[in-house]
Amino acid sequence: MSNDPLLQPYRLKHLTLRNRIVVTSHEPAYCDDGLPKDRYRAYTVARAKGGIAMTMTAGSAAVSRDSPPAFNNLLAWRDEIVPWVRRMTDEVHEAGAAIMIQLTHLGRRTRWDTGHWLPSLSTTHRQEPAHRAFPKKMEDWDIERVIRDFADAAERMKEGGMDGIEIESYGHLVDQFYSPATNELDGPYGRGSLENRMRFCLDVFGAMRARVGDDFILGIRYSADERLPDGLTAADGIEIGRRLRDSGLIDFQNIIRGNIATDAALTDVIPVQGMKNAPHLDFAGELRAGTGLPTLHASKIPDVATARHAIAAGKLDLVGMTRAHLADPDIVRKITAGREDDIRPCVGANYCLDRIYQGGMAFCIHNPATGREETMPHEIPKAAARRKVVIVGAGPGGLEAARVAAERGHEVVVFEVAAHPGGQIRLTAQSERRREMISIVDWRMSRCTALGVSFRFNSWAEPGDVLAEAPDVVIVATGGLPDTEVLTSGNDLAVSAWDIISGDVRPGTDVLVFDDAGDHAGLQAAEVIARTGAKVEVMTADRTFAPEVMGMNLVPYMRALQTLDTTFTVTYRATAARREGNRIIVTIGSDYGGVAQTRTVDQLVINHGTLPLDDLYFALKPLSRNGGEVSHDALIAGAPQTVERTPEGQFQLFRIGDAVSSRNTHAAIYDALRLVKDI
Repeated sequence: MSNDPLLQPYRLKHLTLRNRIVVTSHEPAYCDDGLPKDRYRAYTVARAKGGIAMTMTAGSAAVSRDSPPAFNNLLAWRDEIVPWVRRMTDEVHEAGAAIMIQLTHLGRRTRWDTGHWLPSLSTTHRQEPAHRAFPKKMEDWDIERVIRDFADAAERMKEGGMDGIEIESYGHLVDQFYSPATNELDGPYGRGSLENRMRFCLDVFGAMRARVGDDFILGIRYSADERLPDGLTAADGIEIGRRLRDSGLIDFQNIIRGNIATDAALTDVIPVQGMKNAPHLDFAGELRAGTGLPTLHASKIPDVATARHAIAAGKLDLVGMTRAHLADPDIVRKITAGREDDIRPCVGANYCLDRIYQGGMAFCIHNPATGREETMPHEIPKAAARRKVVIVGAGPGGLEAARVAAERGHEVVVFEVAAHPGGQIRLTAQSERRREMISIVDWRMSRCTALGVSFRFNSWAEPGDVLAEAPDVVIVATGGLPDTEVLTSGNDLAVSAWDIISGDVRPGTDVLVFDDAGDHAGLQAAEVIARTGAKVEVMTADRTFAPEVMGMNLVPYMRALQTLDTTFTVTYRATAARREGNRIIVTIGSDYGGVAQTRTVDQLVINHGTLPLDDLYFALKPLSRNGGEVSHDALIAGAPQTVERTPEGQFQLFRIGDAVSSRNTHAAIYDALRLVKDI
């Protein structure tokens, strides 16, 4: 038996869990027609096989038709969900893990113009800022119906083989009842005493318990301190926990601190990179001590050391490492095998959550196999025969290609023009708030070093250098260079966002940042400039600024930039520039027409993505067997590339990432994995 606190079994009611690490409830948005079909099941089972004690799936599975999904949630009100849940739970149990599901009624945290176009419900008519719908204030028959819906859904989940259920109660309907910030009802469920406000919560649990019996686990994930002027306090949270304990209806608590009504508030509940790790861990420990309930908690606990401390110090009974398991589903297996250094780190980029909140699927920024388990491997299989693979470029895509090729057992040589690996990642990690991104590079370099990859730094690879290696496969991962040629005239007067971030160009004192790409580079450059005391205007032709940064990642930027001399201008476009003395006159237009303005500044910064560095690729193309061609059918299916345009060619040739077109880190790494895994 291991002495590691994380590897100790834990008894939760009648259920013995094999260790203390869990994946807490979350919705990866992989469901199909509201059901957990093959993609969803493959994702969930992969984490069970990786060794976790329990997976808590389906963040916010809807119990009612008037709780339409905000981001492709499971529909627990459908009878058709039961066989799909059963297939998933059977496979998770076969892998040795327990599985629970989170049920909810979203209340006002959704919209009316989706699903069945029913009005959203709440204990108030007041709008929730994040979704902007004005809800119907619930009537008595609404309350009766929703309680019944919870009980029906719980019965379905038990029939589907779940070990238990967690109720979502932060920002959703249950806590909209017991929070003084949102309960504006009259009568037995209404405003005033905590007893009244908790009645709905207790009635929901009572109805579920009557359906599922005592041999089924029920718990609650709730905000024990809303951090709102008129919301629940920490003292209220402890009292709620004690009342839930004394009711005898629940078996565990999962602690949240904060509220999620705005992007800023949500980001404090679920911090992103550049923010403090485990900010609410001590608070969760206080709730455990104050209530005596078995306690779970997850909030930016990205590494094994922090998780181990949470258990060893008695702050938690079970520790959630949810985003960490999107990055690496095999954390527990690697701990058990003494391979903690091999764990792929969560870098807090929050690409996963930001995508689902914009209607996409949850993908990890640097593990493209997550959510694609049906076609992409988490563990790279060995190749039947060893080959020579030459990679040009040691950015994230090139490093992933090198890692995967080396895991396959190939001889790998990497050329890199810079003195260090990382490419754009190394540049972006110069920002304090994005420093964690460098772990994407460090982890791959560690794996490549262990696997014997040969690196040639400070080497500009010419065609002859590549051919001298006698390669079987060549992968061009040379990335791109900033494209600032967006003006009708005066392009030579502009500098790129990269110039500012890298320090190659000093910031001006009165600066226009024309952000036509909308990614991190534009805001990073603006922040670098603004921190010098300069006046900065960030302009975009779009109707929103920095759309590629997405909601939660935007929060730290705004907290910094709004305290500095920064303004944001949308729907305007920089069209031309000219020099006038030591100033630059920028002509401003609009895609909507009828606008002619100017700005007088001393520096114009343009962020407009990159253009591929592809000279080497095109020089090698005539010498390759496939002429650089990629079969899209094979690529999408996760199958080997077999294109041969010139059979007498010397090697297969591929290019990936920004060497093809300006995209992002995830795209470059995904390019590499799905091409190289079959080489």
